[in-house]
Amino acid sequence: MLIILLIGLVITLSACGKKTTNQNTNSVSAVDILTGAADIKIKQKADKDLAVAKAQELWRAKFYAEEDLSAGSCLSNDLIPDWVADIAHNPRQDIDDLPQNQCSAFREGKAHHFVELDPEGNIIRAQ
Repeated sequence: MLIILLIGLVITLSACGKKTTNQNTNSVSAVDILTGAADIKIKQKADKDLAVAKAQELWRAKFYAEEDLSAGSCLSNDLIPDWVADIAHNPRQDIDDLPQNQCSAFREGKAHHFVELDPEGNIIRAQ
């Protein structure tokens, strides 16, 4: 009986198409909440936010240590699990696409996400 009620609820909620707003995501449907997809979206956003924060923290440490970051380089091959941090120019220059100026973990497929900062520590992109 409970299963039938749950299926009916899922069908009703998906037919309504209403979205609920959550502070941790842009918008999450009721179906996403019931199926657990919302939890995945929240975790992905949390990982991205953490990776960006750690990349900027690492950039600050290198900046205050007076390291030259103008040529572009890999800040970290292991920023957080599955994420690297890289320095690139904004707008991108040909030098940014050279393999020696990219994080080896990303090139080799050991990491699938990256945070890209410009030499001044500003976020270019994170994905």
